Amino acid sequence: MCSAGKVDGDTVHTTSCSTSWRLPTKGAGNLEMAEYITSEEEAMSPSSLKLYEAQFFGFTPQTCMVRVYSAFHDCLNELLLIVEAVFVRKLSGTEANGEQLRLRARECTQKLQIFLQERFKRLSGRMETVLVNNVLSVPPNVLLPDDQPHKKYPQRLEEVLKLESSLAELQQAYQVEVCARQALLAELEEQREVQEQLDGILRWIGELQAAWMQEGMGSFHNSFRVMMQSVKKLQAVVGEINKKSKRLDEDSSVGWTHMV
Repeated sequence: MCSAGKVDGDTVHTTSCSTSWRLPTKGAGNLEMAEYITSEEEAMSPSSLKLYEAQFFGFTPQTCMVRVYSAFHDCLNELLLIVEAVFVRKLSGTEANGEQLRLRARECTQKLQIFLQERFKRLSGRMETVLVNNVLSVPPNVLLPDDQPHKKYPQRLEEVLKLESSLAELQQAYQVEVCARQALLAELEEQREVQEQLDGILRWIGELQAAWMQEGMGSFHNSFRVMMQSVKKLQAVVGEINKKSKRLDEDSSVGWTHMV
């Protein structure tokens, strides 16, 4: 269907190009071109277009012939104007009335234009038939690249729907696995940080033990146990001191309040 739409666009574009410059005729040439374009537009109906061929090649025989006819018509108009000007210039010395000579030359040019357009119109019909039947026809065994998988893997509608459902489930399972992987990576990062902290503590304990042994202060484990007990006692004493200091602060603040 895209090719058909493209054909319509090409037809309009070609018509506008061919009508941009014409002989100042009485309308015969314009009428011929309009009739040809109208007949081509009727031939471009979806029932007559070979849409698969248009999709395969990117254009239709009708579009090709419209372009050829438009190019021929433009060249013919330009050539006839040049020939007419040459004849008028050559015969202007023998004719007394130059205006009558130009009118007669214009009439002859119009007749020649109509004759050539009729002949080319007949030839274009034959050319289009040859293009459609012999040149731009796609054999039944030739498929577009997009249609090759359908030929290689023919599936019924139920099987296609089943495959699509399985594909959706696989995609959902893949997303779940991706989320789980991200969570595992985050947990591994946390474990790595904790491991680094533990390694630092172990190094500190090793250095402390080495220094303790170097000073000859006895068993490290017993000394470390005693030191930890002393630290706990010290923490308890510090806690008591903090409580008493808070209590003294509260009492002093209450006393100052009564004095005030």
